Parts: sequence; structure tokens; C-alpha cells
Amino acid sequence: MKARVPKQFQGGGQNMDSMIHQAKKMQDQITALQEDIEQRTFEAAAGGGAVKVVLTGKKTIEAITLDPEMVKEGDVEMMQDLIISAVNEAINTVEETTEKEMSKITGGVALPGLF
Repeated sequence: MKARVPKQFQGGGQNMDSMIHQAKKMQDQITALQEDIEQRTFEAAAGGGAVKVVLTGKKTIEAITLDPEMVKEGDVEMMQDLIISAVNEAINTVEETTEKEMSKITGGVALPGLF
């Protein structure tokens, strides 16, 4: 007795090869995008520009700039809050940019563990 193989699975080697090729291409694009984002810098500000933070795509702080007038006022608690706010905003910008650009490659499908 012969086994009957559905037509979509007959000669399936070509389809599988094509899928593997597409997956490899997507993986290469994702790797290139991750490397690109890691090289970028992202800036965020808080308190109307009184605090500015520059972050790398690796989420490492490169610079924090404080308005000298704010420092003169000496409100340490306010400065701390503004620094936290600016850092968090910069981190969110990195994550949103990564997600937006990654979805262009993946077609909006979330792939766990990529970013």
C-alpha cells in the first residue's frame, strides 16, 4: 500500500529551502539592525531642557548635562527627579526605536528574546 502525501508536501524541499533562506536573511537583517542601534546615540531632556541625557543604543549613559541656573538654585531633590526622568525617557526612546525598526523586518511579529 502506498502512502498518499498531500500535494503541498510533495516536492517540499524547495519550499523548505526557500523558508530557510528567508529566515537566514531575516536573521542577518536583525543582527545588522541591532549593531546599528548599538552604535547610535539617543538624547532626552527633562524640565524644559534643564537636564539632558545622552544614551547609547546599548543603554549606556554617555553624558548628562545640567543647566547651571538649576544647579545654582540648589534644589537637589528636583535635580534628582529630572535626571531620573530624562534617563527613563532616553531608555524608552531606545526601546521604542528598536521595536519600531525591528517590526519593519519581522512584519510586526514579536520574536521573543530578540530585543
